[in-house]
Amino acid sequence: MPLFSFEAVPIKTAGDRDKLTPLSVFEKSDFFTYEIEKALLNGTIDAALHSAKDLEEMPPVGLVVAAMTRSISASECLISKEGLGLDKLPLNSVIGTSSRARRASIIRFRRDLKVKDIRGNVDERIGQLDAGGFDAIIVAHAALIRLGYEDRISEIIPQDIVRPHPLQGRLSVQVNIDRPDMIRLFRSIDERS
Repeated sequence: MPLFSFEAVPIKTAGDRDKLTPLSVFEKSDFFTYEIEKALLNGTIDAALHSAKDLEEMPPVGLVVAAMTRSISASECLISKEGLGLDKLPLNSVIGTSSRARRASIIRFRRDLKVKDIRGNVDERIGQLDAGGFDAIIVAHAALIRLGYEDRISEIIPQDIVRPHPLQGRLSVQVNIDRPDMIRLFRSIDERS
């Protein structure tokens, strides 16, 4: 008999709803966390699971990260139409990414590549690639592993070409600081060390 039971409560954030604004505008903000953190603070939910790199630099007063998983992969991946790596893509290929840091790294590696903003979840981004909107896209390796899309990987990009976010591939559990029961529960499974 399980000691705990959980109910998943899906919450759409501004980041989930707004598919047009470039993510670089919202880096280090609460674009992907505000609605979830509000639900934590008002007691609608007891814990929140986030992609660790989506957490803002200054979380709201009253919330704490109780646990964080190890990264299943910190690398970035290229998915291209022809299965080609970055160095083999045709001249002036169009690459989709949502990150300012990825954009700068790709341009530094190959100045001829055209880097454009892409939005949406992983399925939507792959759909945009398949529909011809891009010649290739850059996606977190961890996301492709979790979603079972490893067969779509054209290249795991070397970290000396694209340096990943320090929290890439990690999940974090955020709870209300006034819930010592939740803090104890999740701290017992924390994998940060």
